[in-house]
Amino acid sequence: MRLLIFSLYYAPEEAGNAPYITGVAEHFAASGHEITVVAGMPHYPDWRVRDGYRGALQRREVRNGVTIRRRWHYVPDKQSALRRAAYEATGFAGGIGALGLKRPDAIIGVVPALSDAMLARTAAARFGAPYGLVFQDVISRGAAQSGVAGGEKVARQAAHAEGWAVRGAARVGVVAEGFRPHLMDLGAEPEAIVRLRNWTTIPPAAAPPADTRRRFGLPVDGVVCLHAGNMGHKQGLENIVECARVARGAADDRLSFVLLGDGNQRRELEKLAAAHDLPNLRFLPVQPLQELADLLQASDVLLVNQRPAVGDMSLPSKLTAYLPSGRPVVAAVAADSEAALEVTASGGGVVVAPGDSSALLNAIQRLADDGEQAQTLARRGRSYARRVLARPAALAGYDDLLARVVASRSFSVDSGAATTWQATGP
Repeated sequence: MRLLIFSLYYAPEEAGNAPYITGVAEHFAASGHEITVVAGMPHYPDWRVRDGYRGALQRREVRNGVTIRRRWHYVPDKQSALRRAAYEATGFAGGIGALGLKRPDAIIGVVPALSDAMLARTAAARFGAPYGLVFQDVISRGAAQSGVAGGEKVARQAAHAEGWAVRGAARVGVVAEGFRPHLMDLGAEPEAIVRLRNWTTIPPAAAPPADTRRRFGLPVDGVVCLHAGNMGHKQGLENIVECARVARGAADDRLSFVLLGDGNQRRELEKLAAAHDLPNLRFLPVQPLQELADLLQASDVLLVNQRPAVGDMSLPSKLTAYLPSGRPVVAAVAADSEAALEVTASGGGVVVAPGDSSALLNAIQRLADDGEQAQTLARRGRSYARRVLARPAALAGYDDLLARVVASRSFSVDSGAATTWQATGP
């Protein structure tokens, strides 16, 4: 079977949803399907096009049996409504070239790039092929909750585009149950929505914690609190900087904080930390997966942080790395958020109020003082990861999604206006 996938994010990116869609595409290829992925130039999470791709308009690669057709697109170094619109518009324009490829048997579009959902429906109309969508994030609600300038305007426009895309999809996969009611409000049929799972992509730690701490210049003794991942508006990491400041002011010399990763807010966070003169806060760049695994294992507490307004439209992918690491999680997130629901379901951490540095610090200190509780949370989180976040079960969900898309109906456009469905199978 010939399958066309639209995903702006793809390997060699190792953060966000790229590892999952890469794993899915390679799994489909290993199953004997002919897979083409229309991807962007690697740029996430540092929001800079990587060396070797910079300046390229197109690139064709074959990786583990998957043909990757990359297109140029604008990459904003700072987030705003206008920049996000340009990012999506150029992503869509670059992907239009896929309409000249051989007719696929099925099409999949992957969100968080809204342009990929729109490309999936556009390609379905062009080829008369069925399509499905996978929502790793819901852009419209996420934009409204992000704190980005002009986010409300982006949210309205994104909701219109999301509705247009989901109303034509044969199946809509969601990685969080909280996405379901919003997508139904946008016009998705309830029976078309299926739950998918992300899985653990991180390898086991390879180095003793003390060796890892020495290698990265972290204190061998004391309590290391680490946040790994994107440093954007949605994360609101000023809260962790403030937590480090409060800890230093309280003369709690046990605690040190690490912000690991990159993103469009990193420079502002570094300036904020420098202004407060915080020797107990370190910044580390994005690490390869093995080094990340070692750092997670070498930490005492793993942090999730979101702005108070971020609620049901974002499930941090970092949890699939945190929970199997055997370290307790402290999540400063809204109580009704998908992140809070996942941490609570796992039993692997505690949830505190977002935007409250004192609450975050108190939770960290309680775990530092109660080693037995910390070990209990860590053990529960690891058990949950083994049971729920296993790769084979997650990929089986994608197999089912693809089978349902293919067995549905072919998409066509009647006179370029109204959309219709034509049965091609049971």
